[in-house]
Amino acid sequence: MTLRIAWGITGCGDYLKESLDLMKDLAREHNLDVRVYLSEAGEMVIKWYRLFNDLKTSFPKTYSEKSPNIPFLVGDLQLGKYDFLLITPSTSNTVAKIATGISDTLLTNATAQAMKAKVPVYIFPVDQRKGEVTTDLPDGRKLTLTMRDVDIEAVDKLRKMPGITVLAHPDEIREVIKKLIESKK
Repeated sequence: MTLRIAWGITGCGDYLKESLDLMKDLAREHNLDVRVYLSEAGEMVIKWYRLFNDLKTSFPKTYSEKSPNIPFLVGDLQLGKYDFLLITPSTSNTVAKIATGISDTLLTNATAQAMKAKVPVYIFPVDQRKGEVTTDLPDGRKLTLTMRDVDIEAVDKLRKMPGITVLAHPDEIREVIKKLIESKK
């Protein structure tokens, strides 16, 4: 049986290429059916990093946000058409909205509705530990960011929410997929 995954990408550049490479590997290794849902900012950032063509080639079923309900990802989640919703990488904005119950974008709305329909949600927020993080800019230069307490607190709220699993690193999705495949045998 093929796993069907709704993969959300927000406007976060940190771990974007790593997430894309990981999903390409996993889709190939496990014959996954992956549909990609880009937030408005996600589409802008993936183009800014010059990864859009690679994404569309690797995952032809890629959809861009027009409103919180267009494309109608919520309906497919509620009907059980996906085994889980994955959001990687996630911005602090998306995390804060989910943590406070705001569902005014495609991916925050999809998360809220997935939780209500008991569809598992896996999310990799990049701002989850105190201190500094060095990330790559599209031109290859490095940028050091300092994590804010408010962002870390929002991630901590997510960790306590039933139906959401916070990933410490995108690679953790490998184990999730292996376990789901085993459980369907």
